[in-house]
Amino acid sequence: MTLRPLIDAPDILVVPGVYDGLTAAIAAQAGFQALYLSGAAVAYTRLGRPDIGLTSVTEMAETMALIRDRVDLPVIIDADTGFGNALNAQRTMRLYERAGANALQIEDQTYPKRCGHLSDKSLIPISEMSGKIAAMADARISADTMIIARTDAIAVEGYDAAITRAEAYVSVGADALFIEAPRSSDELRAIAQHFAGRVPLMANMVEGGATPIQSAADLQAMGYALVIFPGGIVRALARTAQDYYANLFATGSNAAFTDRMFDFDGLNQRLGTAELLATGKTYDP
Repeated sequence: MTLRPLIDAPDILVVPGVYDGLTAAIAAQAGFQALYLSGAAVAYTRLGRPDIGLTSVTEMAETMALIRDRVDLPVIIDADTGFGNALNAQRTMRLYERAGANALQIEDQTYPKRCGHLSDKSLIPISEMSGKIAAMADARISADTMIIARTDAIAVEGYDAAITRAEAYVSVGADALFIEAPRSSDELRAIAQHFAGRVPLMANMVEGGATPIQSAADLQAMGYALVIFPGGIVRALARTAQDYYANLFATGSNAAFTDRMFDFDGLNQRLGTAELLATGKTYDP
């Protein structure tokens, strides 16, 4: 169970965002080959707050461990800024690896960070970020654990600065690159052309974000190795939850909502309840 062969495969790797064992299990049942544990999604669901650096390393590691207990797919985990300096980044690597992560994505924002598609971001120096990447590479237990270096420079310093930063991060050991929030299809294409054949590239699709939405097929044609959809599941569920609670409050019943719900048996089928109970019986005295 490693991520690198999936990234190196000819077809682009489409990776959905998850935030707990349930979403991870449902995504796996849908047929995906890898998952993305989104820090934003954890902030949205566990805290009910925006992605502005409020989640902690221990909350993320705990969530990762719970997902690993439920599914065996490779997981890319959001490591934010490493939660501090190079030593913090090393601790993040150790915690996440023990929890079962297969790749860590770390970014060059200042701490606390904010969502890559929010305004008013700020960056640490290239040398500081390079030190974090090198420190993480030194701390990882398995050579199969990938480091995905993200730069938010396009929105702060411009496209050319983002390329300069990305080059520096590759030189100190980043296994893949994530240049966040390109502002056009032309910028997406230019990034792919610049790094073609040298390092795998990750794209991020956020509905309503700074980057024009592209299909996986279009991104593959440009040269991207993987694409994440980190917060889509939360936006979908939040909309459904809003409608559900409004209906329940207005009618005092779920009757009008049943066509948009699993019934009791339907949910237990997705949870694997019968199989789990059958396994338990094999250990009965």
